[in-house]
Amino acid sequence: MTFGEYVVSRWGTLSLAAAEHALVVAIAIGIATVVGVGIGLLGFQAPKVRGAALAMSAGILTVPSLALLTLLIPITGLGWGPTLVALTGYAFLPIIRNTVTGLNGVDVATVEAGRGMGLSAARVLLKVRLPLAWPLILTGVRVSAQMLIGIAAIAAYVDGPGLGTQIFEGLARLGSVNSLNATLAGTLGIVVIAVLFDAFFFAVRQLTTPRGLRVRP
Repeated sequence: MTFGEYVVSRWGTLSLAAAEHALVVAIAIGIATVVGVGIGLLGFQAPKVRGAALAMSAGILTVPSLALLTLLIPITGLGWGPTLVALTGYAFLPIIRNTVTGLNGVDVATVEAGRGMGLSAARVLLKVRLPLAWPLILTGVRVSAQMLIGIAAIAAYVDGPGLGTQIFEGLARLGSVNSLNATLAGTLGIVVIAVLFDAFFFAVRQLTTPRGLRVRP
């Protein structure tokens, strides 16, 4: 059976696995963005909070994904639980770091101009700092998403959703009929998802940033 025939014959299974793969990454990124940006907003001018948040998120990122997923099994069970917890944890560092860097990188004169207009500290943060820091924050989210798309494949080890099952099954019976097709289908599917996510974030940046800060195609 050729690769094309394999994909056609198992299209239902592959498309469902691809949808689950994209969904679990999207949910994890959504949670990590809300929490990570919130931490950045609270801690960008508080060295202790900032240091603790960055150290903790960096520590999570150093734990091998297979080990973390396995350690989560007694707490969350198999399937979506450990997958979501692990992916969310891995997503924090780029988001928090870029949020802090972006907020602290806003020009002082611009901040002072906002204060001179009578804006409170909270309104300066939300109306001045956050919009100007947004492109860098979104870059952190984009980096995290690309990283999670690959890590999500390993979640098949704990019965997690996604295309990793195809890769694991193919590698487990390497040399048998369709083993290479299964591995290739899972791998290429992940590449396609990564490209689609990247295109989505590029579009979001173009639509949500001031004209002068946009990236030219």
